[in-house]
Amino acid sequence: MSQYFQLHPENPQKRLIDQAIQIIRDGGVVAYPTDSGYALGCHLGDKKAVERIKRLRSLDDKHNFTLVCSDLSEIGTYAKVDNAVFRLLKAHTPGAYTFILNATNEVPRLLLHPKRRSIGVRVPDHRITHALLDALGEPLMSVTLIPVGEALPMTDPEEIRDRFGNQLDLIIDGGACQLEATSVVDLRELPPTIVREGRGDLEPFRV
Repeated sequence: MSQYFQLHPENPQKRLIDQAIQIIRDGGVVAYPTDSGYALGCHLGDKKAVERIKRLRSLDDKHNFTLVCSDLSEIGTYAKVDNAVFRLLKAHTPGAYTFILNATNEVPRLLLHPKRRSIGVRVPDHRITHALLDALGEPLMSVTLIPVGEALPMTDPEEIRDRFGNQLDLIIDGGACQLEATSVVDLRELPPTIVREGRGDLEPFRV
């Protein structure tokens, strides 16, 4: 059974954040709150943890993992960002968006689409997520926690414990989240391509 930490949504307890980071560094898979539903996260490049997440979500090799980053400079380490893309990212982060970009060599191969070197990146607007990222010092490898056969992300940590408690190492309870998933925007070529309409406002990306 997974551990279950209740964190204050505005002032997350440092002691519990540090314990969560140790679980992640030790290869754990965690469920954590974001600004658009709960997500599954693990340590960057941890092959065993990635395989566990793929099994839990029934994902194939074509599914793009997302690097959840603390800020724009971190995105620039893992994704190729020119001036035009930088301006778009600066105007819309943090926020409920996932952006598809061409990956740099810093991204572990196991995270990449098998036929194209692309990666999803995002900077959520959520205090607990940022506390985790600040303590970890690098992006969290993540996917949205959407149960197999369903369309919307999970938002209730107690329901996550009931359904997936024996498959996770930690559930971080930060209260209920927004029900809608992120909007997904492909920025590998401009004008942008809208891949999924979600919580983030997409009008700035429509041509």
